[in-house]
Amino acid sequence: MDLKLTPVSMPTSIRPSSGVKPGGAGSASGASGGFVGELKSALGTVSAAQNESSRLQREVQMENPKVSLEETMVAIQKAQIGFQATLHVRNRMVQAYTDIMNMQV
Repeated sequence: MDLKLTPVSMPTSIRPSSGVKPGGAGSASGASGGFVGELKSALGTVSAAQNESSRLQREVQMENPKVSLEETMVAIQKAQIGFQATLHVRNRMVQAYTDIMNMQV
């Protein structure tokens, strides 16, 4: 499981040289790729890893000879690490939002 986020270019609607266009920064859901796309992709990867580890756990419990215990344990650890990374990103985003909301204007 690879959780690296690839660098993306800043959308033209919010580049400092061009100024902020109406509907630019607020329409992140309409942007193809960008932060929202990478976040959805990362969440999908974490979800797929969790689903795969659950499937392997069921197969081991049903004593399927084609699925090894080692493979299952590695899949479980990958899913846990991905979930913990996602949780840390979420906590950082919430903290950043809280810091911005508490700034005095």
